[in-house]
Amino acid sequence: MNQENAMQTWGAFALVLLAASGLAWAGSQGGALVYGMTLFALAVAFAFVINWLAFIPAWRQRTEKFFDLMGGITFISTIALALLLTPQRDARAWLLAAMVSVWALRLSLFLFWRIRKTGEDARFRELKASFARFLLTWTLQGLWAAVTLAPALAAITAPRGNGLDGWAWCGLVVWGVGFLIEAVADWQKSRFKANPAHADAFIQEGLWAWSRHPNYFGEIVLWIGVTLVTLPTLDGWRWLTLVSPLFVILLLTRVSGIPLLEARADAKWGGQADYEAYKARTPVLIPRPPKSKPRNNSHS
Repeated sequence: MNQENAMQTWGAFALVLLAASGLAWAGSQGGALVYGMTLFALAVAFAFVINWLAFIPAWRQRTEKFFDLMGGITFISTIALALLLTPQRDARAWLLAAMVSVWALRLSLFLFWRIRKTGEDARFRELKASFARFLLTWTLQGLWAAVTLAPALAAITAPRGNGLDGWAWCGLVVWGVGFLIEAVADWQKSRFKANPAHADAFIQEGLWAWSRHPNYFGEIVLWIGVTLVTLPTLDGWRWLTLVSPLFVILLLTRVSGIPLLEARADAKWGGQADYEAYKARTPVLIPRPPKSKPRNNSHS
């Protein structure tokens, strides 16, 4: 990596830490204190530290094989830390911790199992060759967890207890719908790709006939559900933690999710009649009943 790229990488590293510091300050206002610092800020710092510690063996081995697993561990351990240290472990706090943990456990184990089968995550081929870029990648995972968890952390570290109410039950239902969509979509695609006959095919059945990225739609919905549960606990600067669902939406639709997968699919199947027809009739994200019944699979 040349000097200019190195400076850009370290500049991005500094911006990430600056953004995290601003989030920690906003989410900490009026929140619980522990060991002389706000619990919210401690949880945000923990999300980064645990990823930096995991980076050490990852860099030594030049491997990304436990990156996704560490993502789930970051979410679970960060929310557990907040729940353990907060003075108000009410029903809402337990509910939020359970929602986050169930999602993180399923997704991280699924992604870990997937990379164990494939042997490599192509996204990391160049990243893991550079110390700065690989460290930035692990740092960004800390930011992802901190920002996504922000409203849940704000609710758990709130100075007053809040029992379950209409917002909590509504959020739980929305979360459940999103979780189910994401889990079913992942299962359908894994089953499809496990069939040797589909080695060079794209999936267009099940939920994938309704949306080209139903798993991402499910993830967006479930985090909106988590946010709904937290609403009665927010006040003042802590309202800024509502950046969480917007962050998830932008991340999946504009940064690392859909754009990368769409480009990869276009490079592989672009110009192929059945693939172009699938794109024309199937929305990118928000599910819609298929305009026509798709065939079971299509080959390049």
